[in-house]
Amino acid sequence: MHKFNIDFMGHRNIMFGISLVLLVVAIASLGLRGLQFGVEFKGGTVVAIADSGSVTQPQMTDAFKAAGLPNVVVQGSQAGVNAKAGFIIRSSETSAAAASAAADKAIKAVGLSASEKTVTTIGPNWGANVTSSALLALGVSILAILLYVSLRFEYKMSVTAVIALVHDIVITLGLYALIGWEVTPNVVAALLATLGYSLYDTIVVFHRIKENSQGLVKTSYMSMANESINEVLIRSINTTLTSLIPVVVLLLFGGSTLKDYALALTIGLTSGAYSSIGVAAPLFAMWKEREPKFAALAKKYANAS
Repeated sequence: MHKFNIDFMGHRNIMFGISLVLLVVAIASLGLRGLQFGVEFKGGTVVAIADSGSVTQPQMTDAFKAAGLPNVVVQGSQAGVNAKAGFIIRSSETSAAAASAAADKAIKAVGLSASEKTVTTIGPNWGANVTSSALLALGVSILAILLYVSLRFEYKMSVTAVIALVHDIVITLGLYALIGWEVTPNVVAALLATLGYSLYDTIVVFHRIKENSQGLVKTSYMSMANESINEVLIRSINTTLTSLIPVVVLLLFGGSTLKDYALALTIGLTSGAYSSIGVAAPLFAMWKEREPKFAALAKKYANAS
């Protein structure tokens, strides 16, 4: 099998710079534009129309606004290439009766049948429960990762692994803020899946570093870590590609209700594959090289790092 010989550690500042730029853009987007949360989080109504015929998106928007629904957002939906075009209409209306009556009025105004629609109304209390549950799930996941990696490897690996995970989550949410896509429970599910994929990549790299660090002599810790990354690079690439292919296909050809999940997972998988090599491993190697034993090796074999 071909073995790479890429100087990742020698170019770690470039990788840190790339991450810094992405994080600055993401944080700026989150601060300036903010996240657009779906009705599942803040309460409201979702009207799904399976077959919209020849009705256009502006016509549908005008009809629902004229029917009295507040804060109307109309999104096209199509489950597949040969499926009929439809619409998903979101509103901040939390009264089921008012939402259903307004939907009937709007659908009648554009000449469609009421049988083509489904109306789902979510109260603000339920949305608050979804939000708190999502935050709890993310928090517990990160704490569990810290504990597992600390017990399985060492605490320095757990801290740098979590830094990489936070890196991936912030970039994913920042891009959602930048493009204005709604954050739905599907996005939260994708973020949790991203934690698993990103951690797996990082653990693969850390496991090889741990193996190669046993009885380390005649080379610096940084050089050994760089060699370890190159040894597992093919495996990381193959794992990422086989994971990304079905997700990208889902993003391109899936229905609108799945695209938010697929987009978040596509961003997360890509960022996770990068952060394992470009963030977690270099940070860990730099931290380890501050230990007296490895600092002496680094000083002695400075040219190798």
